[in-house]
Amino acid sequence: MPILKVTARDGSLHRVEGEADVKVMEVLRQAGFDELLALCGGCCSCATCHVYVDEVDLGRLAPMSEHENDLLDISPHRTERSRLSCQIPFSPDLDGLHVEIAPED
Repeated sequence: MPILKVTARDGSLHRVEGEADVKVMEVLRQAGFDELLALCGGCCSCATCHVYVDEVDLGRLAPMSEHENDLLDISPHRTERSRLSCQIPFSPDLDGLHVEIAPED
């Protein structure tokens, strides 16, 4: 199983095994990161699964859609590394991906 590296809001670093062919949001929820609200359940309609992707990993991801970009615009915590974890399909190609859970809006 591929590994997802996660920095929680308290700054602690975790390594979790993630099931392939699910979204990063689901990997985070299955690993018990309750601080990631993901209120819409992955429908890309709320931006409560906001994460920061490590700079070295950004190029490994598909470009964000216009809809994801618009949703991230509502967050005062948006940065150039912002993504919605419900929009990142996790796969063996993303083994070692490092995300940080963004502050709650």
